[in-house]
Amino acid sequence: MEAYASAPQVYAAGLIFARLGALMMLMPGVGDGAVPARIRLAFAFLFALMMFPVLGGQVGAVPETNGAMFAQIFREILIGLMIGLILRMMLAALGIAGEIVSIQSTLAFSQTANPGQAQPSTSLSTFLTVMGVALIMVTDLHHMFLAAIVSSYRLFPFGGDVPVGDAAQLAVQTTAEAFALGLQLSAPVVVFSLIFNIAAGLVGRVMPAFQIFFVATPLLVLSSLSIFALSLGVLGMVWVDRYRALLANFL
Repeated sequence: MEAYASAPQVYAAGLIFARLGALMMLMPGVGDGAVPARIRLAFAFLFALMMFPVLGGQVGAVPETNGAMFAQIFREILIGLMIGLILRMMLAALGIAGEIVSIQSTLAFSQTANPGQAQPSTSLSTFLTVMGVALIMVTDLHHMFLAAIVSSYRLFPFGGDVPVGDAAQLAVQTTAEAFALGLQLSAPVVVFSLIFNIAAGLVGRVMPAFQIFFVATPLLVLSSLSIFALSLGVLGMVWVDRYRALLANFL
């Protein structure tokens, strides 16, 4: 390697690749399970080569011991995983909303493969997750992802301490916001389902001989999906605004 790059240059590029590689494995869109791992690693490697002329001078000298060198590499991987997980958590809000809508509309049994996960989920949850990734690309939020990666080296410079406590607090806060946002996004269907079930229960009590189940279930499915379709535009806009506010914390 000495004919192409010196040992400090290889070490600096390796540290940059360690953080970018860990982040790319979890970043929404690029880090989805449907994207092959080689494609993600290749993208991270090319991005690291692009970042090296800007950040290579901030790395410092090569550690004298292997333990110190591996500690620096582990630190960069930890920071990349931390940022990637936080970005992935807010995407889960759409999956939570889809699960709630599926339960309320009696469509929870409809399972399909989720390209962003390693396990199947409900059809509505998969649809909302794919829609979220599409909205990220259409609204240029992925540009903010790249800007957040560059800003991470200003927030967490090489050789500094890893803010584990602050990262854990932000992760807990983001998870709570994701669950709350998922419930808010599914609120129109939840409210309708509650009113519909109360009305169906009253009809069943007034007319016990009436087969309420065979009449109410198709109406519930049709009405819930109609309300879900009507609220889909507002749902996407609200989620994009919340995601943009989350990304602003890293810029």
